[in-house]
Amino acid sequence: MDVKTDGMERMNERDWIEATLSGDKRAFGLLVERYKQQAYYAALGFLHYHEWALDISQEAFVRAYYNLNRFDTTKPFFPWLYRIIKNLSLNELRNRKKRQSKLEELAFLEVTEVADTPTRDVEQNEIRREVWVALERLNPRDREILVLREFQDYSYQQIADMLEIPVGTVMSRLYNARKALKHELADKIGDLL
Repeated sequence: MDVKTDGMERMNERDWIEATLSGDKRAFGLLVERYKQQAYYAALGFLHYHEWALDISQEAFVRAYYNLNRFDTTKPFFPWLYRIIKNLSLNELRNRKKRQSKLEELAFLEVTEVADTPTRDVEQNEIRREVWVALERLNPRDREILVLREFQDYSYQQIADMLEIPVGTVMSRLYNARKALKHELADKIGDLL
């Protein structure tokens, strides 16, 4: 099924996957365009570092392309891609942990906000660092669900699809994860404010 590019843009996700499976690489390019930002932020949620997230999100698309024949076309594409990103990210963290401590990794976090004063900038950086340190201390399941909801702004239903769990489980895990993060931050952030 070789379709012209302009017609392809009007096709849906399932059609793009079918076209890719039939040998049309341009169709997969449209899937990449649709999901590259979500993929990047999903990887960033695990890795916290721009370059690593770019590498992992790109690698996830490569893996998805070569394994697309295993994808169930009756289901949405992104939850499947998310699981690839999650596995690659966790492998990356394991490999990097062997070479570097978590505190060294956190020192490289990019600061995106510009503060009003140098003092305020230092305070904001310290708060941001404490939040990431606290997130790192949470169990991986709590950290994952917090990042998906609070930092990447996915809906409960989207998270349920990505993690393959019921929406009610998402809600209860999120409640418990927020409680655990609040406990981790209770003393640290209060001292900084």
